[in-house]
Amino acid sequence: MTQPARSSKGRGTADRPRSGRADRPHHAKGSSRATRRGEPDLLNRALAEALSLRLPADAVLRKFFREHPELGRRDRADLADTVFDVLRHRRLYAHFAQAGDGAIEERLIQLSRAWRARTAAGTAGTAAAPGRRAPQTTRDPVATADWLTRIGAADLDSLPAAVALSLPDWLFEALRERFGEAEARALGRSLLEPAPLQLRANALKVRREALIEQLEAEGIRARAIAAVPGALEVEGHPALERSAAFAAGAFEVQDAGSQLLALLVGARRGQRVIDLCAGAGGKTLALAAMMNSLGQVFACDVSIARLQRLRPRLTRSGATNVQPFAIDSLADRKLERLAARAHAVLVDAPCTGTGTLRRNPDLKWRFGPDDLLRLRDEQRAILSAAARLVAPDGVLVYATCSLLAAENEEQAQWFEAAHPEFQREDAASLLSAAGAVLPADAFRDRALVCLPHRHGTDAFFGVRWRRVRPEPKQGAETPPSS
Repeated sequence: MTQPARSSKGRGTADRPRSGRADRPHHAKGSSRATRRGEPDLLNRALAEALSLRLPADAVLRKFFREHPELGRRDRADLADTVFDVLRHRRLYAHFAQAGDGAIEERLIQLSRAWRARTAAGTAGTAAAPGRRAPQTTRDPVATADWLTRIGAADLDSLPAAVALSLPDWLFEALRERFGEAEARALGRSLLEPAPLQLRANALKVRREALIEQLEAEGIRARAIAAVPGALEVEGHPALERSAAFAAGAFEVQDAGSQLLALLVGARRGQRVIDLCAGAGGKTLALAAMMNSLGQVFACDVSIARLQRLRPRLTRSGATNVQPFAIDSLADRKLERLAARAHAVLVDAPCTGTGTLRRNPDLKWRFGPDDLLRLRDEQRAILSAAARLVAPDGVLVYATCSLLAAENEEQAQWFEAAHPEFQREDAASLLSAAGAVLPADAFRDRALVCLPHRHGTDAFFGVRWRRVRPEPKQGAETPPSS
């Protein structure tokens, strides 16, 4: 069977973090020029297209901005912030919009502005992110109509949790079952916040401290993330791709949790490593840097388009040990040539992407329980194919950016029952040895479990197994080690 188009990985969410800003800096102050010119229908049209869910929201905005080059920087900032805010709070806003009149898009836009004004004033259930203000408008939306004032004074505790947190019922129930009521609510609140912008310093070219200085010289402020070696967080949302440091390959945009998954693989110089679901290659590049370009990393994917996005990143990075490896399916004969030869295999599995909802809020409306069942079967097929590639005493890492037990713990348990030759290793001790400094609550049953409200990263799950060498048959001669 072929590997599916990834719900989140295929869009680069873990390795190219977005916070609902369509890859551009946030400078939304005052109303947009489009609104001041009497053209609010542009915002309505963009929102209607995003709400149709025909395309991912970031793709909708890129297309819309190409079609409307007359929109200035502030116009785009206001439009993108509003579209992503509505997608984040869609269910809550729809609850209050029922009492209003007019086009649903216009009602949702007004509610978005009213809610952000309330949040900025510090009266909402979650505080505004540091340094952020809700866009101001030419009118006070809270005072515009009776139905609109209700969101400004709403008591979220009186609403069903799934409505207040703007989650589908099935998703909140799954979170409550996995984490408990209080933790699920705290997690849900964190998913309504924009994600931070995090980078990985490219160890092939620069140390983290030197990169911070380089960025500072370009007017970009960043700080080291103490918990993850090589990780740093950028203040605001500057145009990083225009920086000299970016052009020189000094960093990659990558969530700190994603960086931890690469560390969990523990790739070493001279090894043969397979990234079986490489996508655009964020973790592939991290693995290559860990190996200091010595050895070989096979970046496999069924999508040639995704692998093509790896090529310019690979050139900038300076890594020379990466081989992009397009495959037709999990039964591709090229994979068979690697059977039982890999020192390490990473399965960054296709998943619902629910751990990246801060960046991709439309995902919660694009996927349902039926998709989860389909993905579960595909994840198991990929894991089984990956197991065949691991050499004796080699390691296999299974990872997702999902919040769901069905894609995480349950899949790990299934694999261990089906493949008893693989033994789970302790993620906490492995990552500690790699220089990570993580709290005890980042681990469950020897697996890595990152959560945004606790660890400041997207949500990730990672488990590592070692393939045990088979015991020699009684009376058989033990072959010499190679």
